Amino acid sequence: MTGRLTIKELPNSEKPYEKCINKGVEYLSDAELLAVILRTGTVGAMSTDIAQKVLSKIKPENNLRYLDKLSRKELLSIKGIGQVKALQIMCLCEIAKRINISKALEKISLNSPKSIADYYMPRMSFLTQEELIVAMFDNGNHFIDSACVFKGTVNSSLVSPREIFIEALKKEAVKIVLLHNHPGSIMLPSREDLEFTNKMVKIGDLLGLKVIDHIIIGDGSYYSFLEKGLL
Repeated sequence: MTGRLTIKELPNSEKPYEKCINKGVEYLSDAELLAVILRTGTVGAMSTDIAQKVLSKIKPENNLRYLDKLSRKELLSIKGIGQVKALQIMCLCEIAKRINISKALEKISLNSPKSIADYYMPRMSFLTQEELIVAMFDNGNHFIDSACVFKGTVNSSLVSPREIFIEALKKEAVKIVLLHNHPGSIMLPSREDLEFTNKMVKIGDLLGLKVIDHIIIGDGSYYSFLEKGLL
């Protein structure tokens, strides 16, 4: 005997499923929400206990925003989390990410650096390596498509302009926005960022492709060359 109650033995007011049905999902705690997704616990541990272990594994601790940063290996290291539960959590995070991206896409506007940053932030904020993306727009300022053209430290000596502009030309874009991420919290552009941007603007002018902005994506924030008067 462990002396602990199981989920079935808890009062209805404390059972995640019943609480969700009777009051609504918004009344569930983070651990209870995750427990509903996990469905079952293990011997000696309720689903809410396992959910709390998952949350405590997140850095910063208990911040659901960073749940998708837990790798499958990290999830599997938690007692009570097997392959199925690890995949359930990973799929949940992917669904949330796709919903956010879909909503942001509806609002994307060439005249609003924030709307562009909001669209790419879910994907780029927490990358551990720099990536350079070119977002392409038509003559009516409508978003066409985007492509990752480089991975690694972004500077004018390493990034090939050909890779940037060939993607835009293939899609018949006339305006582009460059985006790259800064792993960590430093948002200010480096000297290399400034040199790279100036070089791309000049090449774009020669090709008839206007570089409208260069946006640096950080941890939940962004830096727009256009907004700062650098373009």
